[in-house]
Amino acid sequence: QVQLVESGGGLVQPGGSLRLSCAVSGSIFSIYAVGWYRQAPGKQRELVAIIGSGGTTNYADSVKGRFTISRDNAKNTMYLQMNSLEPEDTAVYYCNAGRWNSNSYYWPWGQGTQVTVAS
Repeated sequence: QVQLVESGGGLVQPGGSLRLSCAVSGSIFSIYAVGWYRQAPGKQRELVAIIGSGGTTNYADSVKGRFTISRDNAKNTMYLQMNSLEPEDTAVYYCNAGRWNSNSYYWPWGQGTQVTVAS
């Protein structure tokens, strides 16, 4: 059974930074494209960044230039460095294996980590 544990969220002022982590267990992490999704109140969950097994990355336009996704296959962990945060980035952030330009996913969802951007 795959387990995902997201961490690193919190309350930050506009313009601030956070680094999210996602620890994955129970799967061969290295062979999957893995991404960060977010769900804001009243909105559908959306994929905002993804990194392929070979390291290729893609970002939603809304976060391009501000967020950086990375992975450490030796630790079965992925990261999301979020800079220049905006109130519109407020959401619960989740990690999962998936595909770019798709909201499909392959593993059971974790609990997510709340990111709140407010002054």
